[in-house]
Amino acid sequence: MSTPGAGTGPRELSQLQLWFQRVITDAQGAEAGVSSEEAQRLIQLAPGDLERVITRSRALTAAERLAIYANAYHSRLLECLGEVFPMLKRTLGEEAFDGLAFGYLQAFPSRSYTLNELGRHFPLYLEQTRPSPRDGESVTVDETDTNAALALAVDWPSFLIDLAGLEWAIYEVFDGPGVEGAVLLRNDQVLAIPAERWPEAKLTPVTCLKLLATRFPVNDYYTALRKAKIDELPPVPASAETFVALTRREYVVRRYNLSRLEYELLKALKEGRSVGEAVESVVPLAGPDLDLLAVNLQTWFRNWTAEGFFQSVSL
Repeated sequence: MSTPGAGTGPRELSQLQLWFQRVITDAQGAEAGVSSEEAQRLIQLAPGDLERVITRSRALTAAERLAIYANAYHSRLLECLGEVFPMLKRTLGEEAFDGLAFGYLQAFPSRSYTLNELGRHFPLYLEQTRPSPRDGESVTVDETDTNAALALAVDWPSFLIDLAGLEWAIYEVFDGPGVEGAVLLRNDQVLAIPAERWPEAKLTPVTCLKLLATRFPVNDYYTALRKAKIDELPPVPASAETFVALTRREYVVRRYNLSRLEYELLKALKEGRSVGEAVESVVPLAGPDLDLLAVNLQTWFRNWTAEGFFQSVSL
C-alpha cells in the first residue's frame, strides 16, 4: 500500500484500513468495491487512479494485488460455511455447495465482527431462491442413480432447506449458552410433586433446548450420513413431517426424534405454560390415542428429565 498521490489529500492509517476492508469484502469483488459509495467516501478515486493508493508489483497490477486479498477473504467465508453445514455440503457436492454459498454471501454479506453469525440466514436464502418447477419440463436421469431419481420424486429444495435448518440448529446449540456444571432437575424431584399440584407446576427448560419441525426426516438422514463412508450418500428420504429436540450435555449436542404430541407439549412448556395448560393444549391432537396419553406423559417426563431437558420446577 502506498501513500496517496497529490490531489487525494492526507490519509490517516485507520482511514486506509477502513477503505481496504470495504474494498476486499465487497460481494461483487474488489474492483466493484473500489467504486462503491462507501469506499469513495473514504478515498475518492477516479477510474485508473487505484495506484495512488495501492502500488503495483513487478508482476501484478494494483487491481490484481487487491483481488488476491478479496479472493482469500471470500474463500475463507466459503470454508466457514462448509464447516457449519458439512452434511449439506456432502449431499450437494463441493462445487454445487460453493455455488449456493457464494450466492448467499452476495445476498447476505458478513456484517458482524465474528463469523459465528455467518450462516444464520442460509436456510432462509435457500428458501428465497428455491427453483420453481417449470410446466412441461422433463428431466432425464440415470436410472441406476437412486439418489438422483428419488430427488426428482421428492421436493428436493425443501429437503435441502430442512437439512440446512437442522445443521444451523446444531451449530446454535453447540455454540450458544449451555448448562455444563449446573444442577438440573432430577426425576425424584418430579416424582415428589403432589399429584394435585402437578397441573400448576411450571418446568423451566434448559437454555440450550431447541425444538425443530421439519418436512423431511433429516435428523435420521444426518445420522446415516455421519455413519456413511466419505464417498457414500444414504438414500434421499421421502417427505414425512418429523420433529426433533436438540440440547447439549458436556459440550456434546444431543438430538432426539419426537412424536407430534411430544413436540407440541415441549413447545408449550418452553412458552412458559404450566404442565396442566400444556397437556390441555395437546389433548385435541391425541385423537384415538387419548387413553394412552396419561401413560405416555409419565414416560416422556421421565425420559426428558433423565436427558437433562429441564433446569428446575416451580409451583
